[in-house]
Amino acid sequence: MIRRLAPLLLPALALAACSTPSGPSSTPAVPSEKPANMREAGLERVIGKTAAQLTALFGPADLDGHEGQARKLQFVGPVCVLDTYLYPSKTGAEPVVTYIDARLPSGDDIDRASCIAALSRRAAAP
Repeated sequence: MIRRLAPLLLPALALAACSTPSGPSSTPAVPSEKPANMREAGLERVIGKTAAQLTALFGPADLDGHEGQARKLQFVGPVCVLDTYLYPSKTGAEPVVTYIDARLPSGDDIDRASCIAALSRRAAAP
C-alpha cells in the first residue's frame, strides 16, 4: 500500500519543502520608506520625528514600549488615542516615527491628522 502511495506523496512533500522558510532572519526588517498611507496631509508633524520631538509636541507619552528595535509611544487625550511606531533608519541611528495609528477612546477609527491636531492642543493647554 505504501508503495502505491509513494509516487503521490513525493511531489506533495517536495512542494511543501519549497514553501517552508529557511529560518528566522538574523536582523529584523527596518522600514526604509514611508508607506503610501503615511503621506497624508497633516501627518508630517509626526512622521519622521524622534521621541524627543514627539514629547515636545504632545507632552510625555502615556505608554512607552519596546520590541526589538521598534519603539511604540502612545499619547492619550480626551478626543483620541495616537499610537506612534519608531524604527531606526539604519543600525545605530536614532529611531523615528515611520507609522502611526489613531482611534477614539471607544476604539473606533478617527482621522490621524485630526487626532494629531487634538493632541497638539492638549499639550498647549495650561
